[in-house]
Amino acid sequence: MVLALTVCGIVVVLVVAGLFVFGLRRRLIQRSGGTFDCSLRWDAPETPGDSGGKGWAYGVARYNGDRVEWYRVFSYAPRPRRVLERSAIEVAGRRVPEGEEELALLSDAVILACLHRGTRLELAMSEDALTGFLAWLEAAPPGQRVNVA
Repeated sequence: MVLALTVCGIVVVLVVAGLFVFGLRRRLIQRSGGTFDCSLRWDAPETPGDSGGKGWAYGVARYNGDRVEWYRVFSYAPRPRRVLERSAIEVAGRRVPEGEEELALLSDAVILACLHRGTRLELAMSEDALTGFLAWLEAAPPGQRVNVA
């Protein structure tokens, strides 16, 4: 009986500690500002809807100079999972979620199809975040190539 209570207590403490670390990590990412909720699909299919909503990862993106750093929400990693450089991002188009994508993404999401160093990717974010992202892309310093469709 005592062993069962001890094991249950340890499990509860570990779950609470894990949730605390998730919250602390997100707070540290957002500390410097310039963050927005952003789902990412790396190596996106050529035609929308081919994957049936698969491949999306929910995350938080943060502007950091001429880069956007993307962090997975459900991760303990202190470093960004992907780093997108402003000069290497080419916008191919935008669309609304289709079919099963509507279930995999936030309700107000808009999908932005991009190329980054030859890799197709899609970013899903709110309309407000999209406006800010496109403004950030177009605000590149003089002499830098910007490809916004």
